[in-house]
Amino acid sequence: MKYIYSLLLTLCVMSAATAQQKVISLKECLEIGLQQNYDILIVRNDERISSNNATAANAGMLPTLDLSSGYSGVANRTATTPFEGEKTIDNAAYNQTVDVGVSLNWTLFEGMRVQTNLKKLRELEQKGKLNTRLTIEDFIANLTAEYYNLIQQTLRLKNYRYAVGLSRERLRITEARYQIGDFSRLDLLQAKVDFNADSSQYMTQQELVTASYIRINELMANEDINERCIAQDSVIEVNGSLKWDELSHQTATSNVSLLIADRNTAISELDFKAVQARNYPYLRLKAGYGYTHNIYAKGSTQLRGTLGPNVGLNLGFTLFDGNRRREQRNARIEIENAEYSREQLRQSLMADLANFWQAYCNNLEVIKLEKENLIAAKENYEIAMERYLLGDLPGIDMREAQKSLLDAEERILTAEYNTKLCEISLMQISGNILNYLEK
Repeated sequence: MKYIYSLLLTLCVMSAATAQQKVISLKECLEIGLQQNYDILIVRNDERISSNNATAANAGMLPTLDLSSGYSGVANRTATTPFEGEKTIDNAAYNQTVDVGVSLNWTLFEGMRVQTNLKKLRELEQKGKLNTRLTIEDFIANLTAEYYNLIQQTLRLKNYRYAVGLSRERLRITEARYQIGDFSRLDLLQAKVDFNADSSQYMTQQELVTASYIRINELMANEDINERCIAQDSVIEVNGSLKWDELSHQTATSNVSLLIADRNTAISELDFKAVQARNYPYLRLKAGYGYTHNIYAKGSTQLRGTLGPNVGLNLGFTLFDGNRRREQRNARIEIENAEYSREQLRQSLMADLANFWQAYCNNLEVIKLEKENLIAAKENYEIAMERYLLGDLPGIDMREAQKSLLDAEERILTAEYNTKLCEISLMQISGNILNYLEK
């Protein structure tokens, strides 16, 4: 009896702790996580980087403008020997030059390579946005699954608490009957063993509930990882209205992984065009404006200053570099590989979709069947309890009736959770996972 009182005290403490827990809905979990989750924060920064890179300057479309200045001095000993006359020597003639100017360099044409680079940078920008969306979808799927896992573990804890109550009632009846001699000591010991086993199972289940809300706090990036929270929903609601044709069409058109694969193919095609640009001539502009000041140590001129613009065009063509054909062949192969990868991904996604769809449909049928079993198990337990109270049913048969009831509740809970996981996977593959934000 001391153990029973100890367990009752433990249950009361746990109930008081539950009352202090934070009640949170799935939408609130997702909204907090989208603001705080570190994976999302990192991928959003990566998206900002790809957006910052998608500029005409980074593609090489804009000119470069340089400001430069310099100073040089020359002190030479010059010996001159003419064909006729005497040799002359000039010692330590120190001439100085000071210059300052602005120079502009601009590639006007390079076989559309610059334009191709800009298109590639914009494709990478779009890919960065899709990567952000992919990370967000993975996060929503993971957090939604864990939210419903918390519901599942909480309901299972409730079932185990109910099992403890049934075992406690059976133990009370057995003790009373043992005192008056109706039951044997073996019946009493068996009732205590079953009660202790159910109590141990209940305590172990507490660990799973704790692990679930800790995982939710981790996904939401809460500072207090041990903050107790309970799901606002008390049951696992399954969406039984999904349709295969809609899911299949949405997967082909909206799946973010396929959209990223499309971007990879486009980038490979642009890489090929960039290599092809080397088959064309290039035209470059060079212009400047500067001032040059010369100081002469000897001669008829002491100072000379030059101020003015300069401009020039450079037209050229690379006749041979030894790598052009090889790089073009490899670029074509990369395009083929990107297309193959995209098709392989599409096939894999459709296979996953079909598998989850089959499991989803089967679990919906299992839920219907287990609900019928649960009704029968409850009725069977009630009849068994009546016979047990009258002394017409052995304790082992009573335990079996109790176990059948708990197993029926466990199977329907497992079926509902498995169906929810299939639903989440179907929504993610078809690109509809963001719908959970609207609930």
